[in-house]
Amino acid sequence: MSASEGEGPLKGLRVLDIATIIAGPMAATMMADFGAEVIKLELPGVGDGLRGFPPFREGKSLWWKVTNRGKYFGTLDLRKEAGKELFLRMVAKSDVVVENFRPGTLERWGLDVETLWAANPRLVILRLSGFGQDGPYKEMSGLARIFEAMGGLTEISGSEDGPPMHTGYPIGDPIGGLFGAFAIMAALWRVAQSDRETGEEIDLALTEALFRIIEVLAIEYDQLGEVRQRSGNRNLYSAPSDVYLTADKRYVTVAGSTARTFSNNARAIDRADLIDDPRFADNASRVTNAVELDRIFGSWIASHTQEEAVNAFRATHGTLAPIYSVDQIFTDPQFVARQAITAVEDEDFGSVRMQGLVPRFKRHPGKIRWAAKGIAADNDHVFKEIIGLDDWEIEEFKVKGVI
Repeated sequence: MSASEGEGPLKGLRVLDIATIIAGPMAATMMADFGAEVIKLELPGVGDGLRGFPPFREGKSLWWKVTNRGKYFGTLDLRKEAGKELFLRMVAKSDVVVENFRPGTLERWGLDVETLWAANPRLVILRLSGFGQDGPYKEMSGLARIFEAMGGLTEISGSEDGPPMHTGYPIGDPIGGLFGAFAIMAALWRVAQSDRETGEEIDLALTEALFRIIEVLAIEYDQLGEVRQRSGNRNLYSAPSDVYLTADKRYVTVAGSTARTFSNNARAIDRADLIDDPRFADNASRVTNAVELDRIFGSWIASHTQEEAVNAFRATHGTLAPIYSVDQIFTDPQFVARQAITAVEDEDFGSVRMQGLVPRFKRHPGKIRWAAKGIAADNDHVFKEIIGLDDWEIEEFKVKGVI
């Protein structure tokens, strides 16, 4: 493993991140959070397209600062022969490469998997794309809305009488990033256990990642011939289970499928009589009579504020939660107590707050070293300390547009 200044269980691991936008960079960022030295390489003078994503403060993308936190930032044009040669020198001293170019792109640049393995036989290569490295759709664009739609998630989201809906955030991208980080660690474990020089190529199709998380829908169709339909905020496998408006015009959600949770929920609204009602005797019966339960619980919640409803359910160990906006998350005592929002050093604004580390390690915790930096911010570290270039060489490569 390579040297690194990071803290956490992945200290000593070096990752080359040549991916763009969200999914691939997030996989690499998860590793940076837990100690890996992640080198993000961008096209000179252009950079990753995420730098142009709103919201902005003083012309700086705030999205960028979170998605690429904790990395070192260098520039390198892999399309040029000299850039390719420099990259292969870096590959020789690294453990992982993360890329999300359209399938065939690296091959056209002379950086196919076999060439990368010739430079470093134990290299783990994560290749993210919308549809994978093969198949009839392999060259189609892989934007989040595309693989959310074709992976089945969008079709089941939204109200029963309305159109399919995307979430208010491109959720497919971070889901893909999580699959990517897991896949890298699985591959590294295998490499670490081998006494031979055998790396791994990981082909992660983000459409398949989205399809994977809607777990039961495939077997439901295969075995029952049923195609899951949209149900709005109602849960199809427990009741009561919906989103309810409170007296102060906020929202809460109720969940729970077991006898105990239903009993606790019934007591929270002073309706212990529901517990022995034969219409609600078990989960299947409650689902059958969900409309009536929604009426009963919705009526009670509508006459109470969000805080009153939360307190009543917590008193009986019921399963109701407030639906938070981000400002409420910032002040919630549970989030505060666990430092789920943390201040991070930033070169532009001194300090910015963002989500902390997830999950938390007790013995070897990670650390967010800094928010994402400007383009080429760490070129000296990348090219001097990793591959030993002199100042004059760096300047020469800059003039040629390689760095």
